Amino acid sequence: MPTVDLHRATLANGLRVLIVPDPATPVVGVAVHVDVGFRSEPEGRTGFAHLFEHLMFQGSESLEKLAHFRHVQSSGGVFNGSTHQDYTDYFEILPAAALERALFLEADRLRAPTLSVENLRNQVDVVKEEIRLNVLNRPYGGFPWILLPPVLYDTFPNAHNGYGDFSELEQASLEDAASFFDTFYAPGNAQVTVAGYLDVDETLRLVEKHFGDIPARPTPVRPSFAEPIPGAERRRSVTDAHAPMPALAIGYRLPDPATDLDGYLGHALLGSVLGDGEAARLERGLAQTGLVTDISASAGLMGPLDARDPDTFTITAVHPAEIDADRVLAAVDEELDKLAATGPTADELARQVARWSAGLHQENDRVMYRMLGLGARELLYGRAEIGVELPERLAAVTPAQVQAAAATLRGSGRGVLLVEPS
Repeated sequence: MPTVDLHRATLANGLRVLIVPDPATPVVGVAVHVDVGFRSEPEGRTGFAHLFEHLMFQGSESLEKLAHFRHVQSSGGVFNGSTHQDYTDYFEILPAAALERALFLEADRLRAPTLSVENLRNQVDVVKEEIRLNVLNRPYGGFPWILLPPVLYDTFPNAHNGYGDFSELEQASLEDAASFFDTFYAPGNAQVTVAGYLDVDETLRLVEKHFGDIPARPTPVRPSFAEPIPGAERRRSVTDAHAPMPALAIGYRLPDPATDLDGYLGHALLGSVLGDGEAARLERGLAQTGLVTDISASAGLMGPLDARDPDTFTITAVHPAEIDADRVLAAVDEELDKLAATGPTADELARQVARWSAGLHQENDRVMYRMLGLGARELLYGRAEIGVELPERLAAVTPAQVQAAAATLRGSGRGVLLVEPS
C-alpha cells in the first residue's frame, strides 16, 4: 500500500490541522476546508453557501478589500475558493518562504471576514451575473448538476439549486450572513491543510500562532442527508432556448464511499468502461452509430469522491432531434444489461484503470490538487489516505465488481431529465 507523510493535530479551539511535507517542491500550499456546502444552506436561501464563499474574499479583520489578493499576487502566488455539495474550500499556493504570510491571510478571514451591507449587495450582483453567464445564457446551462437532482431526490438539501434563485439571493440579509458565519465557520467545523516544502514542527507552531486564538464556538451537528432510493423511474422535461439539440441525463444513486468504498469504486470504473475513450461501451454503441453526438458517464455529481452519501452516478447524452430520447435510453440500458450479464473483459478494465491511474498521478504532481484532494477526503471521510491509495484500490477492482455495479443500476430506480430545445 502506498504511503504519504501525514501529520495531524487539533487545536484547543477545535480546528483540525493536516500537514503534508514534500521536500521535492519549492512551494507551499494552504487550504481551509469548511464543513458546509450547498446541502447545508437554509431553506429559502438557495445559493447562500456559494454567496458566502464570495463574501469571504471581501476583506477581513486586518485587511481591507483586495488586500488579500495583493499580498498573494505580490508573493508570486495564486489563490481561489470553491463551493461543493458538502464543503467550501479556500486555498493559496505561494513560494515556500511565504508560508507564514499564507497562514496569516487564511486565519484573518476565518477569524473575522468583513460582512457589510455594501459587500453583501455587490456580491449578490456578482453571483447573479455568474448565474446568467454559466446557466441562463448558455446552451445546456446547469446540465446536469442543477437540473438532475430534483428529479432523483425529494428533500430540499439534495434536490435544490445550489447556485441559487435570484429572488432568494436578493432577499439575503446581513443578519443571514452573520448567522451563517457564526454557525458554520466555527473553527471546530473547519480544517487547515498545509502541504509542500516545510518543516512539520515549525509549521504547526505557525498554525497555532495564527489560528489558535480564534475563539471556539459551538460546532454544528451535521445532519444525515440520506433518503430512500426511488423504486421506479422518474422523468422530467425542461426547455432550453439556447440548446441546439435535445439532451438527456440519467441519474442513479451511488454506494456510500464511507461504508462501501469498494462498491463505490466499482461504480466509478463502470463509468469509465461506459464513457471514457473511443473504445468505451457507450461511445462505440451510441456515438459511433450516430444515435448521439456526445455521451459521458461518471460517478459523483461534481466528481468522484467529492461528497458524502447520497451522491449520483450520471450518464449524459446530446442527440439529434430526429432520434427519440427513448431510443437513446433503450441503447444505454442495452449496454448496461450486457455489462450486468458478463461484465467487462479483463483487458477492457485494465485499460480504464490505467487511464484513471495516469490521471491521478498527473493531478497529484501539482501541489494544489494534491493538497485539495487530501484536505477534502480528510474532511469528508476522515481519511486523507484514500487519495493516495486510489491507484492501488482501483487496480484491485475486478470485472465482477463492475458487473455487480451495472446490475445494481439496472435494478434500481433512476431519474431521467430530458432537455428540449425551444
